[in-house]
Amino acid sequence: MDSSISASTTMLTCSTKLHHYPPRSFRFLSLSLPIFRKLGIYPKFLSKSPNRPFLTVRSSNSITAKPSSEFQKKGCGQEQDNKLRALREIFTRPGVNIDAYIIPSQDAHQSEFIAECYMRRPYISGFTGSAGTAVVTKDKAALWTDGRYFLQAEKQLNSSWDLMRAGNMGVPTPSQWLNTVLAPGCRIGIDPFLFSSDAAKEFKEDISKGNHELVLLYDFNLVDEIWKESRPKLPKEPIRLHDLKYAGVDVSSKLSCLRSELRNAGASAIVISMLDEIAWLLNLRGNDVRHSPVMYAYLVVEIDGAKLYVDDTKVTPEVLEHLTNAGIELRAYETILSEIESLAAKGANLWLDTSSVNAAIVNAYESACYKYPWNSATKSRKKRTANLDSNSQSGGPCAVYRSSPVCLSKAFKNDAELEGMRNCHLRDAAALAQFWAWLEDEIQRNVVLTEVEVADKLLEFRSNQDGFLDTSFDTISGSGANGAIIHYKPELDSCSTVDGKKLFLLDSGGQYIDGTTDITRTVHFGEPSAREIECFTRVLQGHIALDQAVFPENTPGFVLDAFARSSLWKVGLDYRHGTGHGVGAALNVHEGPQSISFRFGNMTPLLRGMIVSNEPGYYEDHHFGIRIENLLYVKEVDTPNRFGGIGYLGFEKLTFVPIQTKLVDLSLLSVVEVEWLNSYHLQVWEKVSPLLDGSARQWLWNNTQPITKL
Repeated sequence: MDSSISASTTMLTCSTKLHHYPPRSFRFLSLSLPIFRKLGIYPKFLSKSPNRPFLTVRSSNSITAKPSSEFQKKGCGQEQDNKLRALREIFTRPGVNIDAYIIPSQDAHQSEFIAECYMRRPYISGFTGSAGTAVVTKDKAALWTDGRYFLQAEKQLNSSWDLMRAGNMGVPTPSQWLNTVLAPGCRIGIDPFLFSSDAAKEFKEDISKGNHELVLLYDFNLVDEIWKESRPKLPKEPIRLHDLKYAGVDVSSKLSCLRSELRNAGASAIVISMLDEIAWLLNLRGNDVRHSPVMYAYLVVEIDGAKLYVDDTKVTPEVLEHLTNAGIELRAYETILSEIESLAAKGANLWLDTSSVNAAIVNAYESACYKYPWNSATKSRKKRTANLDSNSQSGGPCAVYRSSPVCLSKAFKNDAELEGMRNCHLRDAAALAQFWAWLEDEIQRNVVLTEVEVADKLLEFRSNQDGFLDTSFDTISGSGANGAIIHYKPELDSCSTVDGKKLFLLDSGGQYIDGTTDITRTVHFGEPSAREIECFTRVLQGHIALDQAVFPENTPGFVLDAFARSSLWKVGLDYRHGTGHGVGAALNVHEGPQSISFRFGNMTPLLRGMIVSNEPGYYEDHHFGIRIENLLYVKEVDTPNRFGGIGYLGFEKLTFVPIQTKLVDLSLLSVVEVEWLNSYHLQVWEKVSPLLDGSARQWLWNNTQPITKL
């Protein structure tokens, strides 16, 4: 699944599905080494952080889109209008008094995928895609989203909304739009918990050009006020342990390495708010967000202790013992701001990743620093480093603004994590072989199946595999034109049937106890057209080119993006999403900081042990969609030369499911490309066939036979 622009790559912040996230901001990378060396991972390029904060590279500056209100509107138009009317009535309340309100996709942790109770933007707009920003004024409403969701948004927004197509030319960014449609001197409100500190500050600067004021509304969220009793309940599922045999490194070792990072940075504490970072660091998994095994929590780690801010009703006795043994105390989730203020009160130098920590937390710390009578020399709090004295105090609290060290540590998979990913991918491949054998047989017998029924059947096959927990995202099951909707989710009351005479795109994944999968295959059950074959073949050529890439150490992912597009570019074709996103080990299916994307702001190098997707595609709106996706992990490559004295890297496949050769035009493939496809299918047979029998094994045999270029 493609996460090239995640929920946080909206107007205010960017985070990995092509859909395709990772679900956090991408930023320039520079961290110190101890945490990696002690955990047995070896980035060779890292240096100490500079004295300036890392700039969050967002897609907002390039968002241009043509407003669109001319579509035939569908759905509950009157209901959405009533919601807008109720929202606008709150604008004039005492203590609010705003002229516009911004509703992002994120929760308080900048997550890409969120719990239903935090889906405020879908509730107010009717648009359910994972990425987007809604802006409501007293007389206008507009929604920004990216190319993965254009067709979906066209269907779901009613005539009260203007669709702003990110990536197209012709419309302003949200801040530019507000500066245009509002008279000078207006007040624009946000919920500071839902925006990273960087995003809020950038937005404040942008709207100041229109002489507007940014208003932080701490007391309540305006959408929640109109949602009221119909709002879904907060998640209450229990937290579980992530076994050490899958995690590879115990919590005490991870915390020890993190504390070394704190000391080296001159920090005495760090607040971690990204949910997958907390889950990884504590070897815990949750069930608060569909498809993502995380729990809602904040974590504060100090030199001599740690506190987990979480709903304690979700903490089982086993988990409590696990946390106690690691020296972690429990605190109520909603008390995080008072803790941040307490840290400032006792002079703690707090490490803040302002690209992911929300504005409410950062503002609470910065404001608290000024409440105490520290000497004037420390009144400039925006220090990038702190020089601590022997008592770990600097004479007053100051922030250390740096990227979270946990983000990159999590991206490097240790041996246990890699082994789990390899194993779960083979079981997943067996389930997919069983599924495809079943589906082909049903189509040949002219059985009528909806896209939802097909997705449900795939879930049934996956559920029979050892260690299966959940899907890793909503299955994209798109027949014909629906395959062109990049993040299409079939719904019972509106989905299509699977047409044997059209292309069928299936993007799916599984959450297993030992790993996370994400795979896309596009097939045709009948006779594909010459156009479909050519487009499929060019997508395959891009997939092969990226899979075979060898590149120097320290190469950012965006450098490799053109490998996957070159064959399409030769005939004037392209796709609107990134080519690859990071993937967690039994964690989020979209993971940063690495990516492979045409958005060249992410300077994070691809390094040994990282996992990325390889998923080029091509889409003809209202006709068909094509995508081929495998997961890869970065490995060292033995090259005959080492120019500059540096090493070289390449990829090794994790995904082993056949690629339909009926859709391949052999005349376009080189001999090397044919050899790649035959070699891949041989590996698929050798690795997966021992897990199958009967019709599924026969299907695998039939679909892994070598092809010959005449």
